[in-house]
Amino acid sequence: MSQSRQLLAIMFTDIEGYSAIMQQDEAKAIMLKDRHRKILETEHDTFNGNIIHYYGDGTLSTFASAVEAVECAISIQKVFQQSPHVPVRIGLHIGDIVINDGNIFGDGVNLASRIESLGVVGSVLISDRVNDEIRNHPAFQTLSMGVYNLKNIEREVEVFALDHEGLIKPVRDSLKGKTGEKKVSPPESSIPEKSIAVLPFVNMSNDPEQEYFSDGISEEILNSLSHLKNLKVAGRTSSFQFKGTNTDLRELGRKLGVSTVLEGSVRKYKNLLRVTVQLINTADGFHLWSERYDREIEDIFAIQDEIALSVTEKLKITLLDDEIAAITNNPTENKEAYDLYLRGRFYWNRRGPGLQKALEYFQQAAQLDPEFFLAHAGIADAYTLIAFYSGMPPHKVIPLARQAAEKAIQLNPARVEPYSALAYIATFYDWDWAESKVLFNKALAINPNYTALHYWYSNYLSWVTSDHLLAIKQASKAIELEPMMSHSHSTLSSAYLCYGKLQEALESSQTAVELDDNSFLGYCAMCMALHRLRRNDEAIEAIKKGVAISGRHQYALHLLGWLYGVIDNMAEAQKILDELIVRSKTEFISGVSLSVAAYYSRNYDQSFTFLEEAFEQRVGLLISMSSWPFFDYVKTDKRFQPFLLRMNYPA
Repeated sequence: MSQSRQLLAIMFTDIEGYSAIMQQDEAKAIMLKDRHRKILETEHDTFNGNIIHYYGDGTLSTFASAVEAVECAISIQKVFQQSPHVPVRIGLHIGDIVINDGNIFGDGVNLASRIESLGVVGSVLISDRVNDEIRNHPAFQTLSMGVYNLKNIEREVEVFALDHEGLIKPVRDSLKGKTGEKKVSPPESSIPEKSIAVLPFVNMSNDPEQEYFSDGISEEILNSLSHLKNLKVAGRTSSFQFKGTNTDLRELGRKLGVSTVLEGSVRKYKNLLRVTVQLINTADGFHLWSERYDREIEDIFAIQDEIALSVTEKLKITLLDDEIAAITNNPTENKEAYDLYLRGRFYWNRRGPGLQKALEYFQQAAQLDPEFFLAHAGIADAYTLIAFYSGMPPHKVIPLARQAAEKAIQLNPARVEPYSALAYIATFYDWDWAESKVLFNKALAINPNYTALHYWYSNYLSWVTSDHLLAIKQASKAIELEPMMSHSHSTLSSAYLCYGKLQEALESSQTAVELDDNSFLGYCAMCMALHRLRRNDEAIEAIKKGVAISGRHQYALHLLGWLYGVIDNMAEAQKILDELIVRSKTEFISGVSLSVAAYYSRNYDQSFTFLEEAFEQRVGLLISMSSWPFFDYVKTDKRFQPFLLRMNYPA
């Protein structure tokens, strides 16, 4: 019996959900399995790999080189994501193994198997030892997924995901598999050296009403820095989660995945301004730089520019000419207009009833300075969100949003916000799918770190093109930028739901409500995931919470009416419809909400009429008609199927 030891890279692959596929469609399962094996054999030949063993729907293979193993894994996943898509998990480790008559054994094999069990379809997971081997290889980029206690493995293992175009990057600390309790915070070694969170500056003025001003200054500095390609900037919402807290800087750095923090204070008195800032290393609390600015209010832009440029200097970031221009561009000479704009952003970030107040401030700013591009961008942002949440009829406000976005681009084509608004309009209002894709790509090229853009793009990919893996990738990017923002996780939940990953959808929605118990969108996502998991009683309890915290928002109400109809509680379903009809006499209630509530209370003719109204109104939620469960009646009831055809989804 021949036996030897070697240090080898070990790869495990597995087709996720193969047993379920076999039960549903045996021919499809066999086709996927054959494609899986054929591609593996081809790619292993290319990258000098050795397939040791086929086991059901998976494989075990080895490589003499960790680099070739990683190259092979990347190539495999890219091929598997092409049609016909094969949902494969891949895990890699490098270790000392025992080879005995063609079979391999040892802790290294077990560890590679455990990493594969954590895998997410479309991603490549590697152990910390593989990461060490490829760390200085210029072709590879990785992201830490956290530290895990793997089953029957003595040491804790940091797991990494390959960060490459075409691969799915899982959410940090989200992996599930053959593991014990995981460590929530990633080690400091995985945090980019050139990364920063801008905390909301403290309002030191005697007037608490000046809160918008201190928030606004810090937000504008954050926006300037977010345009820099070589700097990771934590998103506004996640950074502002720590407002007024005494969170330890090391913990803050780990939660936001940043190595530095910019904090400061603002004191405003009449025409005088004092701004104090500190740039701090989150690992040890060391002050890398601090400064105090005593200026007049007219110098506010110069102060913001100086702070942003000083940060880039201290972090040793080389700026391109267009990046310098983005930082130093003075948006307006009218300080009153800028003050109104900051007030508008303050209320826009609050959402809900604050959107109308934000719109008014943006409009006033634009009236004072018609050349103030940020004011026009703010108007477009306010109108699009008002339309999305059905605060006003979309067919009345979206033309105004379009006009404002086009004006902002005419004044300054270098900012991402108006392009994001136009991408929203092309998708949710025009239903111009080709133009949507063009605008999303254009906006991403201008600033790939604009979080709202990734929300809309993920929705477009899930609801319109059914490109579910890319939709998950976009939602995951939003979480990378805004890890503490509830809406990021609600978007990921929606992407998982449309892909049929129901447990993942539920877990993402649970994270959303854990981060913000007042997020009614989190409860909407949760109720849909629970329904698909056939847990309707829990789904109803979840959406009841959403109804309560949203002030009985029409979206939460029509979901509740839908679920009552599903369980044949016609009395309660009818009450929901009656309430929405009464409210529609004095406020805008979208045809979508009325149609859903009518159908599930068995008022079919009314439902048909209301859905026709929704098309006339160009309600944004209509683009989810082929995907979200409360729209199932459009697909199953022949009377309603012509509505689906009117969306003209791309093939």
